[in-house]
Amino acid sequence: MQFDAPAGSNIFDDARIVGKSTPRIDGPNKVTGTAPYAYERHDVVADQAYGWIVGAGIAKGRITSMELTAAKAAPGVIAIVTAPDTQPVGKGMDNHAPLFGGSEITHYHQAIACVVAETFEQARAAAALIDTNYDRSTGSFDFDAVRASAPRSGEAETLGDFETAFAEAAVQIDETYTTPGQTHAMMEPLATIAAWDGDKLTLWTSNQMITWAKESLGDILGIDSANVRVDSPYVGGGFGGKLFIRADAVLAALASKAAKRPVKIMMQRPLVANNATHRQATHQRIRLGARMDGHITALSHQNWSYNVEGASGETATAQTAKVYAGANRLTAEYCATLDLPEGNAMRAPGEAVGHLALEVAMDELAEALGMDPIELRVVNEPDAVPGNPGKRFSDRNLVRCLREGADRFGWSERSATPAARREGRWLFGVGVAAGYRGAPTCKSGARVHLADGRIVVETDMTDIGTGTYTIIAQTAAEMMGVPLDHVTVTLGDSSFPASAGSGGQWGATSSTAGVYAACVALRRQIGEVLGFDADDARFEDGSIVAANKAFRLADAGTLSAEDTIRFGKFKKDYDVATYAGHFCEVAVDAYTGETHIRRMLAVCDAGRILNPLSARSQVIGAMVMAAGAALTEELTVDTRFGCFVNHDLAGYEVPVHADIPHQEVIFLDTLDEIVSPMKAKGVGELGICGPGAAIANAIYNATGIRVRDYPLTLDKYLDRLPAIA
Repeated sequence: MQFDAPAGSNIFDDARIVGKSTPRIDGPNKVTGTAPYAYERHDVVADQAYGWIVGAGIAKGRITSMELTAAKAAPGVIAIVTAPDTQPVGKGMDNHAPLFGGSEITHYHQAIACVVAETFEQARAAAALIDTNYDRSTGSFDFDAVRASAPRSGEAETLGDFETAFAEAAVQIDETYTTPGQTHAMMEPLATIAAWDGDKLTLWTSNQMITWAKESLGDILGIDSANVRVDSPYVGGGFGGKLFIRADAVLAALASKAAKRPVKIMMQRPLVANNATHRQATHQRIRLGARMDGHITALSHQNWSYNVEGASGETATAQTAKVYAGANRLTAEYCATLDLPEGNAMRAPGEAVGHLALEVAMDELAEALGMDPIELRVVNEPDAVPGNPGKRFSDRNLVRCLREGADRFGWSERSATPAARREGRWLFGVGVAAGYRGAPTCKSGARVHLADGRIVVETDMTDIGTGTYTIIAQTAAEMMGVPLDHVTVTLGDSSFPASAGSGGQWGATSSTAGVYAACVALRRQIGEVLGFDADDARFEDGSIVAANKAFRLADAGTLSAEDTIRFGKFKKDYDVATYAGHFCEVAVDAYTGETHIRRMLAVCDAGRILNPLSARSQVIGAMVMAAGAALTEELTVDTRFGCFVNHDLAGYEVPVHADIPHQEVIFLDTLDEIVSPMKAKGVGELGICGPGAAIANAIYNATGIRVRDYPLTLDKYLDRLPAIA
């Protein structure tokens, strides 16, 4: 099916199931421990052995020798696969650092061996007996030391004459903001079970993008991807860290071949930070020039980041061309090459950290103007895409998000004077930020079966904890006119039609549109069998009404249909995105500087919300991640040895239940006819775009202290707190 024109009126405009809050149909399996995650799939293949990944102890150099005698003689050891004895494997989609093979070391904890044993404990113990010697080389690990010489990444985006407009502006802001590296810290580490049957390979793994994984494994292992099957029905979090194949899948496949039996591997938590990917640090300079009435006349956002050779940095300017009006503009990205672990996508790549700078700069401009921060944002609401004036917005309600959020949050009670509200030992403040995240779509397919009036949906779409099973079931139930419990959804198997996969906030709208396309095809088959025009029929409660005649769905017998939604070129004329107004109230201890988040609110504009219950959970989870980015999360680099030293959940601090404040989410009743037949856009990444800046602005409002280096730990402002007396 080709989606090549805006969606008109359709079945979802009068929906009975889609758009209604629905408990997740996979929930009972999750809470009873019966949902099979990758490492726990003991029943998929017999005689599974255990693998343990050995990571390099240096960040740059080469292996000169590996002594394996003691490890081979250790109890239970079946096989040991080592990098020096293995030809380097290929690289799959968006792999830039070496995955395995050869003696060269390019980053700390690079996989250099895999020990296979009868038990997990035996594999781990034997791995500790391997004695590896290195010839260490000098590496580049210090971002600050090389940042100034980083080359520009891509072309700078310019409009008008920024430098002249900035110099002539009545009010100017010129500030620098920094964000540190961050790790995905997903609850389920990367994990894979691999088994060979002749030249055919099956991987039961934890991966967000099944088709990408299947094709990448063929490239990595040098085999026909048609001989690879990937199965991932449940994923315990990914946040972008499982978009692409990593060492767990590669080593499970190699180790299984060496051991001549199935091998299961779960990547150790320290390797998730150092061997897999992370969000890179940024250094962002923002310059804003404005008239006294608040209208921005000059806007510049320059961002410096880093990565391994051949890869791009964290693109923190991604939102800046889209959010605020201003005729004279400059945005530019610079990327230094470092010998640190590879950087890659993490939830809302670019925008998540870009908002931490841009939305604080907007508050600083508001203060310089003596203007309310919300009014400043409203004044600079654009009519067309600011960085590309010839491009229209598909549907944009950011001002409404800010206005309705202000009313709901009690913004009018805010004191514009910093550090003015104190109760006992606590300083109170509130902050606001706008949120923007693109809403892309990509082709997505599904197969639907009808038998005995019941529906089965098959697609390789994944559920990474987002509620995919439920929204796909809702879509199929709505289309086929059956109760939700008459729909069975099976996901994550590469033998099913290729879907959008989970990532980039495109999964929900694309995958449900693919199910819609397949259901349209099935409805038409049913019409042919029973003798009616399916496009003019009403499917409801297991029955069909067409041309004043009634039919029973079950009478159509057993049928199957498959289709793929493809999105037409007309969408290129529009910027399709989601928007939010984020609000936060904090309390800062006037004695210790400790910050407590008291309440948060997100008002979201994301088109039709397919399942408000799970969408709310998505936004709340993103808000919590934003709180971590603002207050606690930081990968600390040992610039002597090129590693992240806090590579576990004891040293890398993420928010816990005790830190989670009262959170509220409101969804506007909007529809976007440009995005898909569902008129729905994703929300999973919108929720992390802006809340961190709202927290930072609230801390400033509470204390009068502006900290521009994230995370906003108390050591950065403790000595500047207002006097106690």
